[in-house]
Amino acid sequence: MTKAEGGRLTTHVLDTATGKPAEGLAISLFRIEGDVRTLLKQVATNSDGRCDAPLLAGDEFLTGEYELVFAAGDYLRGLGTDLPKPAFLDIVPIRFGMAERTHFHVPLLISPFGYSTYRGS
Repeated sequence: MTKAEGGRLTTHVLDTATGKPAEGLAISLFRIEGDVRTLLKQVATNSDGRCDAPLLAGDEFLTGEYELVFAAGDYLRGLGTDLPKPAFLDIVPIRFGMAERTHFHVPLLISPFGYSTYRGS
């Protein structure tokens, strides 16, 4: 891994079932190095479905492999969504690589029975 001056990592979660930002959804960020998975931080989304600050920026931002883990089931149950047991989607992991010194935006579109992601800007 190398330091990535000017790089940053952000995310945004939208609830496609309600058409609204996913407020209060817990997210864990891990760095992946070979077989080692290191927890870097845990945050929750704000009223806009975003984190209050970049997940990584400045000296914290290193190129390499990462994983965002979204607690989708807890979020949906918190809304009163009647989920089957076990829920079709509970924990949603997204593993990705950052090879450049730039802004990486990893959004999540979530509903009780599906999700999608992409590299945003």
